[in-house]
Formats: sequence, C-alpha cells, structure tokens
Amino acid sequence: MKKAEIIVDKYFLTGAVDKRIFGSFIEHLGRAVYEGIYQEGNPNSDAQGFRKDTLDLVKELQVPIVRYPGGNFVSGFRWEDSVGPKDKRPSRPELAWGVIETNQFGLNEFADWSKKAGSDIMMAVNLGTRGPEDAKNLLEYCNFKGGTYYSDLRKEHGYKDPHDIKVWCLGNEMDGPWQMGHKTATEYGRIAAETSRQMKFMDPTIETVACGSSNLDMPTFGSWEYTVLDEAYDEVDYMSLHQYYGNRDDDTLIFWQVPKEWMILSQVS
Repeated sequence: MKKAEIIVDKYFLTGAVDKRIFGSFIEHLGRAVYEGIYQEGNPNSDAQGFRKDTLDLVKELQVPIVRYPGGNFVSGFRWEDSVGPKDKRPSRPELAWGVIETNQFGLNEFADWSKKAGSDIMMAVNLGTRGPEDAKNLLEYCNFKGGTYYSDLRKEHGYKDPHDIKVWCLGNEMDGPWQMGHKTATEYGRIAAETSRQMKFMDPTIETVACGSSNLDMPTFGSWEYTVLDEAYDEVDYMSLHQYYGNRDDDTLIFWQVPKEWMILSQVS
C-alpha cells in the first residue's frame, strides 16, 4: 500500500497568509446586532449605543475584516432604509428571520463601529430581491467623494468622507432554497458577473466575492462552483465556501468523534 509523506519546514516559505482569512461577520440575526454590538441605554454602551464590552473583545481578537449586513438578511436588505435620520427610517417585515427590522442600526453605524473595532468592512449587496443597479448605487453612496446624487446624500447624512470599502460580497448563499431570490447556478453566475462588472466600472479598486456553495451537503456542491465560475470567472476576485459546525444532535461524543473510553477517563479525572 502506498503511503503519503508530509514534510513540514517552517523555514521553507511559499507565500504569506492573507490576514483576512481570520475575518468574521455580523448579521441582523437574533441578538447579534441589537443587544450584541448595539444597545442604546445599556450602561455598557457608548454615546453611539455601541456595546463597549463587545468592542473590547473584538479588539482583543484583532478581527481584520467583518462582513455586513449578512447572511440571509442581505437578500431582502434595502440599504436606503438603513441610512439617514433614525426617526425617519422605516420598520419593515424581515423575511429571512421572521422579525420586524427597525433599521436603527444601519450602514453608517456599522462603518463607525468598524473603525472603533479596528476592522475593515466587507460589504454584502442584495442579489436576492435586487440587482446590479442597487449595488452600484450603494457603492456610489459608500465610495464616491462627492458630486453625485448618492455621494452627496451620504454627506447630508453627516459623512463627508467616503467609507472607501474595498471588499464586496455578491449576495449570500444563493444556492439555498431558503434564500430570498434563490437562483440556479447559471442565473446567479450571470447576475454576479454583471453586478461585479458594473461596480468595477464605478470603482476599479474594489474586489468582489462570488457565492459558492452554502455547505458541503448541498446537492449542487461542486457543480455550483463550476457553473458560477464559468459565468463570472473574469469578473470576480474570490469565491466564498460556507461550512457550518455545531452539536445539533446534542451528542458530544459523535460531534467530537471522541472514543467513549476517553470521555469516561476525562469524567473520572
């Protein structure tokens, strides 16, 4: 039987690891945003309502980049609802998680929070219920210095300088039937390519990330990536691959794949 051999040499370097691989994400889901990173009136919150205890922990972790606003949430996200005076922001049904979204924490709040956390922004665009035009408008709002409708609107909202976001996710888990605007690989590949192309017309300095499979158990796993890249390879810079880990069956032995003898010994000790 053939045996494989692996040699590890810490002095033989082939390249640098991109620090962004250690990034994270925040979504309007449960207590992640409201009560998690933002909670006005809490004694642990600062003047903007940002939880200082959470910020301290994020800074301690040195998270290099954080994706926002989701997640499944982004497939119904109307970014215009999340900016401007808070008392004029509409509350809307949020279909991804079955709640009412108040939009009291939005795009500009996240930009402020990211600066305090010492993290870059990875902004996701809605390719579920929206498309290239809205993504382009969002990019204009975030990255143009001024002199256009959406960049001047940002200034009216109190943000003279652009957010200058460099990494953009093109939707989220579009292979999943749970996703608002769920698409076939060909449908998604085409809209991802066109969205990225138009966004780069506006700002050639950005990088875009296409959606890969949402998990390894999807029936289209593998073929999804092949088809999407066949459509969008020349227009995107990266492809995301999602995998989730959790003890959903409440069976710790199986989850960790630990021999029962080990567990017994650990309990005895």
